Amino acid sequence: MAESAAGPVDLVILGGGSGGYAAALRAAELGLSVVLIEKDKLGGTCLHRGCIPTKALLHSAEIVDNIHESATFGVLSTLNGIDMAKVNEYKDSVVGGLFKGLSGLVKARGIEVVAGEGKLTSPTTVTVGGRVIEGRNIILATGSYSRSLPGLEIDHEKVITSEDALNLDRVPGSVAVLGGGVIGCEFASVWRSYGADVTIIEALPHLVPLEDESSSKLLERGFRKRGIKYKLKTRFSGVKTTDHGVTVSLEDGSTVEAELLLVAVGRGPVTQGIGYDEVGVAMERGFVLVDRYLRTNIPNVFAIGDIRPGLQLAHVGFAEGIFVAEQIAGLNPTPVDYDNVPKVTYSSPEVASVGLTSEVAKQRFGADSVTSATYNLAGNGKAQILKTAGAVTVIAVKDGPVVGVHMVGDRVGELIAEAQLITNWEAYPSDVAQLIHPHPTLSEALGEAHLALAGKPLHTHD
Repeated sequence: MAESAAGPVDLVILGGGSGGYAAALRAAELGLSVVLIEKDKLGGTCLHRGCIPTKALLHSAEIVDNIHESATFGVLSTLNGIDMAKVNEYKDSVVGGLFKGLSGLVKARGIEVVAGEGKLTSPTTVTVGGRVIEGRNIILATGSYSRSLPGLEIDHEKVITSEDALNLDRVPGSVAVLGGGVIGCEFASVWRSYGADVTIIEALPHLVPLEDESSSKLLERGFRKRGIKYKLKTRFSGVKTTDHGVTVSLEDGSTVEAELLLVAVGRGPVTQGIGYDEVGVAMERGFVLVDRYLRTNIPNVFAIGDIRPGLQLAHVGFAEGIFVAEQIAGLNPTPVDYDNVPKVTYSSPEVASVGLTSEVAKQRFGADSVTSATYNLAGNGKAQILKTAGAVTVIAVKDGPVVGVHMVGDRVGELIAEAQLITNWEAYPSDVAQLIHPHPTLSEALGEAHLALAGKPLHTHD
C-alpha cells in the first residue's frame, strides 16, 4: 500500500466518483502507487445520488406501470398502493451492495483511500485535514452539484433538487419539474407512474434538447400519451411557497400550482474553494480547462469527469479515468471520442443515442451529403409484444459510414451498445444490413433501419 509520508506517490486523485475511482483502479493495475481522497463515499454522485438510485426508482415505476397495464395481457391484478419506505429500502440496498463491492475492489488493488476534504495546495501536493500528500501526478475529479437559477432559492422541502427527490418518503400529489433534460424527464416519468400530476417547464423548444429533434418529438408524444404535461419555450420567472406547496410563475404570465418544484436545470462543477484558483489551474465559468489529453495548463495535473467542459456522464468519467491512468503509466492510449459516446434517458419511453444528430451531421458534412432512414417500432414484433411505441433513426454520410443512431421506445437503451460499435467502427449501412438480428427482438429495428438505408428495406416501404 502506498505510504505518502515516505515520499511522493505516483498518483494522487482528488475525488472518488466514477472518474476518480476508475483512474485509481487502472493506475494500481498498472503498478502505480495511488492515493485516493474522498470527502464522502467512494462511488460519488453516480452511485449514491444519481445514476444508480434513480434507475432503481425507475424500475419500481416500471413495475407500477406493469400492474396498471396487466389486464391488457390477460393478467388481472390490483395496485394496493406504493410503500415509499420499502421502495427506498430496495433502492438503498442496490446502492449499498454496489458500494460494498467497489470498496472491496479498491482495497484489493492496494489503493490508499483517505477520507476527508482535500485541497490542492501546489502542483504536486494535496492537503487533507493537516496531512500533506505529495504526488508526481495529480488528477482532479471533484464532480458536480445540482445547479439552480439566479434568485431561485432551494429550501429542500417544497423546492427541491434531484438529491432531495431521491429521498422523498411519500408520493407527491403534483410536481412541477423545472428543466426538461435527462434528470427532469426521468423524475417526471417516475412520479407519473406513481400517480402524481406532473408538469415539465423547459425554456428550449424541445424536451431532452441535446438529442436529435426526431427523438425529442417522439418522447413528447409518449409523455402526452401518459398524461405528463409540459410547457416548451417557456421561461421560469419565480416561485412562491404556499401552505399547500408552490406557485411557479412563468415569463409568459402563466403559473403552475404544485406540491413540489423539482429544480433540474443541470449540474455545475465542484471547483470552488479547493485550491484550483490559488495554484493557477486555468478555469472558465467554474470548469477546469483541459486539452484532448485531459491535461490542465499545469503539465502533471489532469482533470476528468464533470469538472471539465462537455458531457457529464458517469461512463465518460470511467473512460477518462482509464485514459489518464494509462497516460501516466507511460502507455499511449487513444483519447476519448466524445462524438461517439452513447447516451440514454431512462424514462418511459426511453431515449438512446450515439453519434451525431441530423442537424450536426448536416452542418459537418453538408445537407446534401447526409442521408437517413427511420424504422417505426410499429413494425417490430417484440415492440408489439411489449406494447411500446417509438422508432430507430440511422444517419449516414451518402456513400459513407453511419455517423448517428437515435432510438426511442421502452428498453432501447439496451440496443445502444451495438449502435456504438457501428458508429465507432465507422460501419457503412451495407455492412450492418448483412448482419442477422435474432427474431423477435427489438434489435431487429436497428437492422431494419440499416437495411432501408442500404437500399433494400424488408418490413418498410417508402
